[in-house]
Formats: sequence, structure tokens, C-alpha cells
Amino acid sequence: MHNPAACRNLDNAGARVIVFAVASDPSASRFLDACFRRPVDRPPVWMMRQAGRYLPEYRQIREKVSFLDLCRTPDLAVEVSLQPFRRFGPDGVIFFSDILIPVAAMGARVDFGDGGPELPEPVRAAGDVTRLHRFDPARGIAFTGEILAALARELGEKAAVLGFCGAPWTLASYLVEGGTSRTFAGIKQLMGNDPGTLHRLLDLLSEVVADVLSYQVESGARAVQLFDTWAGELTLRDYRAWALPAASRAISRIRRSGEPVILFVNGCAHLLEAMAESGADVLSVDWRVQLSEARRRIPSLALQGNLDPGVLLGPPEEVAARTRDLISETGGRAHIVNLGHGVLPSTPLASVESFFAAARQVPAAAAAAGQKPL
Repeated sequence: MHNPAACRNLDNAGARVIVFAVASDPSASRFLDACFRRPVDRPPVWMMRQAGRYLPEYRQIREKVSFLDLCRTPDLAVEVSLQPFRRFGPDGVIFFSDILIPVAAMGARVDFGDGGPELPEPVRAAGDVTRLHRFDPARGIAFTGEILAALARELGEKAAVLGFCGAPWTLASYLVEGGTSRTFAGIKQLMGNDPGTLHRLLDLLSEVVADVLSYQVESGARAVQLFDTWAGELTLRDYRAWALPAASRAISRIRRSGEPVILFVNGCAHLLEAMAESGADVLSVDWRVQLSEARRRIPSLALQGNLDPGVLLGPPEEVAARTRDLISETGGRAHIVNLGHGVLPSTPLASVESFFAAARQVPAAAAAAGQKPL
């Protein structure tokens, strides 16, 4: 699962310096300490969409079962959640599911096809919101709790079990658009022409998201991530008016006892300061904003990210170099190393391993550069 100790030769002011980088074991404590800006021996690392089609063992399982059945079958979902842990030893293991699982439990029709999710009965008027309802996750999606509990038993302190949910704005986008969208014209039209209906939808989704994440924490999640994937399509003004209040309400209502909340927004460069007002403990940022800039603008919160997933399509040597450069922007402090979005299905395994190995070897690189310990 881990690389052996590696030896690198560095030319430091004309002198040949030998640096040994030992790949350390994964650790739940390391992950949680970084979330709360406590000192760590090295930055923790995991990848968004960590379990998926880039893994041959995942593809073998998917040949025998549909995506939805995989999400709803605890034994299989636990297995695919652990596949990347066995290969790469990340410090965080996110449970296998989909952000629209709770939406289906609310009463919306959700079809999972090869071309992406489809919601054939979109929300376009006040009456459409009344078809949706709050639900008890322990009954409506009990399988998610079983998956998290099994992962918690399996992993213990070896890695932090991560829960997740779509943020209210992103879930509302799927509900209104009827699936993915390039323009988000439907929800923006609703925002302008029928704001009351959109407010009611977001209020309901805030309650559902809080219920779902609370259940995940009760089931064994050590941290939870809120995916507001489509909030970056909003202007700062509209983000503050719509997406931010809904996310903040959800976060404030999560029943938790010290478990950190991570907020991810794709395309977030113009939203960082507003995101910091959400109540999240960690901001996960995409690759379009430099981590050094994010740290300068948001010095009080831990950061997660943000290697461009496209970099992993290249050679392992370049992946390692880019990962080290990325970490140098934060010094590895209060930083969870991750991608700026999900790993792509065509990503070579050697590049993924190089990403993880580079993150694990940061202490030696930092020492060679004369940086203070993490």
C-alpha cells in the first residue's frame, strides 16, 4: 500500500545533499488535526472521487451491478470505498454514494444513466416543491449509515471516514434543471421570476442536508464535506443572497460533537471570503485559484485542494513535481492535499500513486528547503 523509503539527491548551493523521504502510514488524527489547524507531521492527503472508474477493481464490480444498486448495497459500497485505501493509503476515506441519493428519498424521481443523472419531473413552480418532503435518514437511506458504520469499524484510527452531501444550492440546481446544465438558465429564471418558490426549496433542502449529515456523523463519519459544485456559477452578489445562506443554515444545524465540516465550491476564486462566512472549518478550492492566494485571503481556515485533475493524465514525474509545488504554497500547514475536483476516469494508476507518494514525502522536501517543521 505504501512506497518504501525513497532517496533523492538535491543540489543545495553546490553541495550534494542526500534526503531520505519515508512514506508514513495514513492517520485519522493527522486528517482531523489539519482540519483544525493543529500541527501535523505531514499534510494529510486524499482525492475527490477517490473510488471510481479509474480503478480496474471498481470496473470489475460495476460490470455486475448498476450504479444505484452499488450505492444501496452496503457490502459492495464498503468494498469500493476501501479499494483506493488499499492501493494508496489516503488519510481520508470517503464513503461511496451519490449526492442525489437524498433527493430521491425526498420524493423526486432520479434516474441514474450512463449520461449522468436525470430528474424527469423538474421543480419549476410552487406546486412542485410540495411534492418533496423532509425524511428520516435512518429510515429513508439507512444503507448509508450501514456503510459508514462498517467503514468506521474497518478503519478505526487508520484513516478518517468521510461523509458528504450536496449543498442546498447544488441540489436545487439539479432539481430545477432536471439534471446537469451548461447555463443554469432554469434556476436563474426561477431566482428572478419566482424567488419565493426558490427560497422554499432551499429552506427545505437546508433541513434535509442537515439531517443527512447529522445521520452520517452519528453513523461513524469523522468529518463531512458539503459539495456546492454549481455555486461557482453565481456572481458574488447572488452567492451571498442564495447559496451561502442555505449552506450556512445547513452547517449550523448539523448535530455534531467536534467533527469538522469541509465546504467545496467549484469555480470559487471570486467567492472565498463569502465561503469563509459559512461556518465550515475547511474550505476546499478548485485549481483555478492558487492556494497561496487563498491562504492570504482566508488566513483563519484550513484549506483543501487543489491540483488540477488533468495534471494526473500526464507522466508520474510531472505529477510529483506539481504536487510538491502545490504543497509549497502552504508549507503543508493547515492543508489537506487533494485535487481541485474529482479524479478523471482515464487517469493512469501510476500518476495517482505519484500524487500520493509526493504528498507523503513532504517533510523531507520541507527540511531540504530550510522550511520550519510542519
